[in-house]
Amino acid sequence: CAPKVLLLDEPLAGMGPEESQRLTALLKGLAREHAILLIEHVMRAVMALAQRVVVLHHGEIIAGGTPEEVVRDPAVLESYLGEDAEV
Repeated sequence: CAPKVLLLDEPLAGMGPEESQRLTALLKGLAREHAILLIEHVMRAVMALAQRVVVLHHGEIIAGGTPEEVVRDPAVLESYLGEDAEV
């Protein structure tokens, strides 16, 4: 029985740019046939991989939607990204 869901908790933590790019490409390939639940703080990877994003702050949901919607959300900008965020 092949797995249908892949759960990942900060898989890019501690990786350099080259490793992060390789893992992001691998996950993109896996996402074609598997559901992936990804907890990640590397916004470039989130933007490249996610179809839907949910943002938590102190255990509460503060935003949800497409990556493009979430990075423009005022609560997310205030809590995490700041006005000059690069994603």
